Amino acid sequence: MSTPLEIDGSLLEGGGQILRVALTLSCLKKIPIRIFNIRAKRGKPGLMEQHLKGVELVRDMCSATVIGAQKGSTEITFYPGHIRGGFFKSHIHTAGSVSLLLQVALPCALFADSEVTMTLKGGTNAEMAPQIDYTTEVFRGILEKFGGTFDFELVRRGYFPKGGGEIRVTVKPVSQLNGVNLIEQGQITSIQGWSYTAGSLPVSLAHRTANGAKGAFKKYKNVHIECYKEDREIAPDNCAGIILVAETDTGCILGSSALGKRDVKSEETGIKAALKLLNSIEEGACVDEYSQDQIIILMAIAKGPSSVRVGEITLHTKTAIFVVEALAKVQFNIVPVPMGGNVIRCTGS
Repeated sequence: MSTPLEIDGSLLEGGGQILRVALTLSCLKKIPIRIFNIRAKRGKPGLMEQHLKGVELVRDMCSATVIGAQKGSTEITFYPGHIRGGFFKSHIHTAGSVSLLLQVALPCALFADSEVTMTLKGGTNAEMAPQIDYTTEVFRGILEKFGGTFDFELVRRGYFPKGGGEIRVTVKPVSQLNGVNLIEQGQITSIQGWSYTAGSLPVSLAHRTANGAKGAFKKYKNVHIECYKEDREIAPDNCAGIILVAETDTGCILGSSALGKRDVKSEETGIKAALKLLNSIEEGACVDEYSQDQIIILMAIAKGPSSVRVGEITLHTKTAIFVVEALAKVQFNIVPVPMGGNVIRCTGS
């Protein structure tokens, strides 16, 4: 076995982001890695349940040899093999995010030797991670601009603290991804949203959340937010939240979301989500801050140059760039825009 490339997990964001990006690029580039100081900047450093399941999922997808993959471990060594198609399962026995599992596994599945089907269990709508609805309604559309996509089935929703959600994702491999040029936001053509409650929570909370968001969008005419209560067979536990999506006449897709909290008025939850989306719009961004870091891997592995206008560069994005430049041997350039925001540029390898 060749000597693994060493990556310090305490740098920059110092959390799970370094682990996820490094694992994905290790699989795609067939580069062995050793990650140490894993999640050193978190209250409980080392691999938590959801991080361990991510390691195990990509291990299975590329028949990797892994050293140190157990809960609490602050160091792993990962020797990747060939990415294969087939059926894969991953079960987080907490409310850990299935969206984060998909983040680490999806780019690998796009370059498998045959179709990939994944059954992922855990939290579908959780704090500190994209709600699965954001992944399907916003990120999937951005991925399609690069030339990839996935089919999705929601089996059951899982919320904090129990988890227990389940999704099924099918990915047809591609021969390559292509660079994108997303630098003109254009005009907002529509703002759509989904405001929901589940379990024993009344649907009136969903309406109040939607009203809060609509109040923040007064200057926009084409705003439609659907309010509903989840079917108890799909979502038996209590939860409330909102997902918002803005589309533009240049094809940009921007999103935001928020989850309800016991000590926060429903209207304030809607306003919070709306202000996040408005901030992306006002910055002239073509992708919002939650997709900003996720596209870094796509830009690095796509054929040809990519240019994407974003708002302020997030710490997660800086972290993704740091890891990708170390593993993929590509160079990113960030060019400030005079009117605000930045353009991220990269020629993929």
